[in-house]
Amino acid sequence: MKTEQLNAIKEQALEAAYLAALAHMNTHYEGQDGGTCGFASLSIYEFEGKKIKGNTKLGRAMKAAGIRQDWTRTFEIWNPCGLPVQSVDIKEVGAEAAAQVFRSYGFTAYASSRMD
Repeated sequence: MKTEQLNAIKEQALEAAYLAALAHMNTHYEGQDGGTCGFASLSIYEFEGKKIKGNTKLGRAMKAAGIRQDWTRTFEIWNPCGLPVQSVDIKEVGAEAAAQVFRSYGFTAYASSRMD
């Protein structure tokens, strides 16, 4: 997979995350930040059943697309919804929407979160 393809997938995932998180915020919090404070991210582990290593073509393409590895060497997008909120609920919804987009392209991807 090329960097251009990953950029397109990433942009689609970020847009889905933003729209889902915004809809959740408007529905459950009346357009305001609310709920428990925390963080959420998208974690990408595999592509078509194979672990993505940073030194492979796909790993280098992920890095070139701005998808970085965390300390466990898992590729990650921090706060994919991009909303400037503290609510872990809102951020989780966005991260899950982004994960669904990546899964639709053959990646093993999950939303992860933690409270602050």
